[in-house]
Amino acid sequence: MKQRFAIAGALAGLVNGLFGGGGGMVLLPALKKGGLAPKKAFATCVAVIFPICLISAAVFLLRTAFDFLTALPYLIGGAAGGILGGRLFKNVSNVWLRRIFAAFLLYGGVRYLL
Repeated sequence: MKQRFAIAGALAGLVNGLFGGGGGMVLLPALKKGGLAPKKAFATCVAVIFPICLISAAVFLLRTAFDFLTALPYLIGGAAGGILGGRLFKNVSNVWLRRIFAAFLLYGGVRYLL
């Protein structure tokens, strides 16, 4: 069982490294299939994805040019959104969390196809 979790983590890291994000799309279903309750799975996913994102960011920063001033507004907005989302998280039902997550996946998929 732990080997499957390690494989899911590796796939999440691979997706994150290839696309600069999106590892949670792999990890969340694996966590839920592993028996975690939906809210615990979402929270665990965020906790696992954070260090994976740091590693991916470090690799990108070491291998490519990076303009911090261009990224700064996104970092500020992302921090504000993260704080807001974290505060709203406990008030959103599992059904709505799944629907919102699915909507973002669909939106992202359509955007990538066009």
